[in-house]
Amino acid sequence: MAANLASLLTASKALNSHLTKPDLPSVKLSLDQIEAQSRRLVSRQTGTSDDGRANYLLAQAHVDAPALASSIAHLNTAATFTPLQALQDTDVAGYLKHAHEQNLISTIEEARKETQEDFYRLLEERERRDWEAKKKRVFEELGGRASGDNKAISELKKSLGGKSMLGASTGPAPSLQTQSKMMAYDRVISDLNATRLRGTSYPIVHALIDASLAVNTGQGSLQMTQNFHVLSKITAEPPALPPLEHASAHILNAPLFERKYARMYLGNTESRDAVELRKQIARGAREALEEQYWDIIERTIQARPAEARLGGDPSVANKVRAFVAVRHYRSGEWEDRIELVSGQPLWAKLFYLVRTGHLQEALNEALRYQAAVEHREASFLSHFRAWVDSADRRLPKPYRDQLHSVYNAHMLHSSTTDPFKLALYKIMGKIDPARRSVPQVTVTTEDWLWFQLAMVDEDEHGGLRALAEVLLNYGERHFDGVPGQKGSKRGVWAGVLLMCGQFERAVAALWEHPEMEVEAVHLAIALAYHGLLRVPTRAETSDLTPLSLPPSGQPALSLSTLLWRYVRQFVKMDAREALQYVYCVCLCSDQPGGVGKEQVESAWELVRRTIVLANAGAAWEELVGGFRPDGTRFTGVIEQGAPLLKLDNINDYNEQILVRAAKHSEENDRIPEAIKLYNLAGDYTTVIACLAHALGNTVTQPSGDENARTIERTAADILRHYERTNRAVGKDRDAVIRLLRVREAMYAKEAGRAELALEIIESIDLVPMDGDVGKITRRAEEFRDLPEALQRNLQTFLTLTMDALAIVHQKVKSSVAAEATRQMTLVSLRKKSRSLMIFAGILKYRMSPDVYSYLARLDVEIAL
Repeated sequence: MAANLASLLTASKALNSHLTKPDLPSVKLSLDQIEAQSRRLVSRQTGTSDDGRANYLLAQAHVDAPALASSIAHLNTAATFTPLQALQDTDVAGYLKHAHEQNLISTIEEARKETQEDFYRLLEERERRDWEAKKKRVFEELGGRASGDNKAISELKKSLGGKSMLGASTGPAPSLQTQSKMMAYDRVISDLNATRLRGTSYPIVHALIDASLAVNTGQGSLQMTQNFHVLSKITAEPPALPPLEHASAHILNAPLFERKYARMYLGNTESRDAVELRKQIARGAREALEEQYWDIIERTIQARPAEARLGGDPSVANKVRAFVAVRHYRSGEWEDRIELVSGQPLWAKLFYLVRTGHLQEALNEALRYQAAVEHREASFLSHFRAWVDSADRRLPKPYRDQLHSVYNAHMLHSSTTDPFKLALYKIMGKIDPARRSVPQVTVTTEDWLWFQLAMVDEDEHGGLRALAEVLLNYGERHFDGVPGQKGSKRGVWAGVLLMCGQFERAVAALWEHPEMEVEAVHLAIALAYHGLLRVPTRAETSDLTPLSLPPSGQPALSLSTLLWRYVRQFVKMDAREALQYVYCVCLCSDQPGGVGKEQVESAWELVRRTIVLANAGAAWEELVGGFRPDGTRFTGVIEQGAPLLKLDNINDYNEQILVRAAKHSEENDRIPEAIKLYNLAGDYTTVIACLAHALGNTVTQPSGDENARTIERTAADILRHYERTNRAVGKDRDAVIRLLRVREAMYAKEAGRAELALEIIESIDLVPMDGDVGKITRRAEEFRDLPEALQRNLQTFLTLTMDALAIVHQKVKSSVAAEATRQMTLVSLRKKSRSLMIFAGILKYRMSPDVYSYLARLDVEIAL
């Protein structure tokens, strides 16, 4: 083979021998040198130009190529922005026209560049936000936070050793401050579910207001209190309900809060009910801002009593007068543009009375100066009275047309008009809603929002939905500021979204900030309770964020996703409290289109997860129920709350909760809990089969293993109960009995009581030891029909038996008993050992060779 290769090499070297001349030296160049020589050769060649042929082809298309080439060659870029035609020095109009055109071009170009830069910036921010959300989601699923240490990785490594990732799906423990906040809100949810079980209503929003005040830890908590107050006004929820013991507070007469607005909110958005709901949302948000501003007025007066000069008149009008003086009277003079009527800043007083919701007081104040007002604005009082008396603060069209005429004629282009009078005219006539600000009037975010809500008209200009579009275009940063910078706030944007009916977006806006997650969850529950939350279908639910924004459709929020991400922080330690939140998933069970059914199924799935993840012990049995020592059953928290899960009978409860939770427990290696769940569900055959399988797995484990001990105790308790009630009779139950006896024999052997261990093994009657070969053969043939838990532990049984025989044999040999008795015992032990080896020989291929050799060696020692 080597000779052949050598000959091939020689032949290959001789392939180009005919090309070289022996009288010329060989030239060896590197690749770089070869490339340089090639370029040098190419540069020496005179190129052939195809310009003539190209010019001929272009000329056929009426293109003068030489002329174009000459123009390009002589192009002067310095004169790019000069006029095409020279301008005379005296051509002012031409110069201005050219300058105007150049300004337009530069403005368009700058706007294009800014738009492009904004687009890429927003695209980058969106990608980063999506990446952060996805990263956060992955780390939460793994059991940690992105900002934490390698806990997530360790959790993942742990999960890879098991059968399921469910055990690693719990979140990190919250901080102490967050825990105290969560506990304050927990009580609200527990009370809510208790009233739902009783079939009565519960003022959840006001309960959340009290909870937020109890944990007021900063500006964010105060803002959330205000947001809850806005929601209470939108839902028209009373602060409290009369007790049922009251004579007029019968349960049939009590107001119903649960899902009160669901039909209007989830139905056709163009229906009359939907329009009325949007009006109520705008009215409630406006009233909340009015109450908030009245509180500001009172606090301002109390803080500056010398300037207010309130005196002894506690009326609303006098307080507003005092506030106007504090706000707009400086150094003995009123601010610019404040118009005085009979020496009073009447328009400012009227506006602030309207701003705080005191319309009747405003009308009375106007009537006090009727003559002076009519002298200046002849038709104002009649229009103002009609506006105050209208139910929805909307004037008839003739009145509005008159107000428009006055506004356009005297106020629109005037620089001296009182801004408060201007604001009053705009509000009454819904004039020019596109101009959303009035100087000196809309000075704060709340003032501006109130003004927009006061201008909303569902019959014109798009109503509340148009306002929502405008606010969404402003975005979160416009109201909350840039996160992390000085002056940034939390919760203002969520409150803005609440006021314009964007409830799902409001919850999502809070959820994006970890410090506001607690408030976000409870706001979502309150909205769902009142029927003001839309949940997505299972197909539209996102894994990254609870908020779904379908291309064609309304925003939706996955309540089940939100609640599970919240409760998994404490589901192991406080599963009972976690269940209270899971019950709330079914609040949306009435949503049409099959979504309600999906919500119920999601709630069932979360209940099963809670059962699997909860810590074992007495608290776990309180969760699912159990059996007392006398065999009677007691119900658990889940079964007591079954009506909240839409489980109407015990069969549905057993099938959907207990049996499926038992299967999940098996998959997560929680065998004792799975057995108890099957037992509670009445699936006794599966209980015994599961016990046999579990005991078959643990019989070889050390005696100190706590999991094995737990399974044995569970098996013993269940067996006693089944034997008393004669349940699950069959091979599996016999296998459980035998496995427990084998474990008992192992404990006896480890305790040094080999005789007792041998006696227990003989009572099992698994291996015949009477020396009858025919019986031994039959028993070996019958072994293949035994349950699998016994078959796979064959070598364990045989090794245990032979060890016990060997220990007893050594004790007898060294005993001081009578010789005849000792010999008779030794013969009996040899007979049993021989029977065991015959049995093992028939089933030799069901065990490892090492075990069989071990048995044979002990048999020889016993025979000697």
